[in-house]
Amino acid sequence: MRYFLDISYKGTHYHGWQIQQNAHTVQEALNKALEMILQHPIESAGSGRTDTGVHAKQQWVHFDSEIELTNYKHLIKFNALLPSDVVVNKIYKTTKADAHVRFDAIAREYEYILSPVPNPFLKELAGFIFKKLDIELMNKAAKILLKHKDYECFSKVAQNQENHLCNITKAEWTQKDGLLIFNITANRFLRGMVRLIVGTLIEVGQGKRSVSDFENLIISKNLQKTAAAAPADGLYLSKVIYPEGLLIEC
Repeated sequence: MRYFLDISYKGTHYHGWQIQQNAHTVQEALNKALEMILQHPIESAGSGRTDTGVHAKQQWVHFDSEIELTNYKHLIKFNALLPSDVVVNKIYKTTKADAHVRFDAIAREYEYILSPVPNPFLKELAGFIFKKLDIELMNKAAKILLKHKDYECFSKVAQNQENHLCNITKAEWTQKDGLLIFNITANRFLRGMVRLIVGTLIEVGQGKRSVSDFENLIISKNLQKTAAAAPADGLYLSKVIYPEGLLIEC
């Protein structure tokens, strides 16, 4: 039986989501806990990669097991063995035997949290910028993202991608509790894309780059003209959306 897990994690002490040799990752920690409880090998898959230091409010994972899992019985067991910075929120069955957390997702949402002042309680949980930003200009530039499809200039591995096409349906800065929050939604994201977008939008907010320069960068497809990526600390995979009826809570 194929199961989907809705999980959250603080990525500070992990070298990203995906298993790597000689590196501590979220997938490694999760697989280890599942194998200890279920007593069989686990080959999990994630709905998307997150880089070193990036967090997830909602990441989805699937794996196969012949054991009947329930939220009532297994949620406590999984979380008891997992590190405190990784949590399984819910367990789901799928209505499709070959359902895939990555390929069946229809949209993903990321959030970037930026603090304009030093805050010890947000260490490792937000990016920091100590210069005044023009949020109106940043939002004007962000809206341009919805007009385009090819984002090669915002791909860390531009030469290795099959294509750089993404359908962005939301890109907006808001202010809440003294923080600047960037929300972006798309059907897919390229490697390092959100942090590069945020870093470049910050330059717009600082007056280092005009709104028209931002659009010309997208048209140019030139990664070398992009600003430095925003720090990983402030980035969260916040939501992954699936077709209605695919998942049934256990």
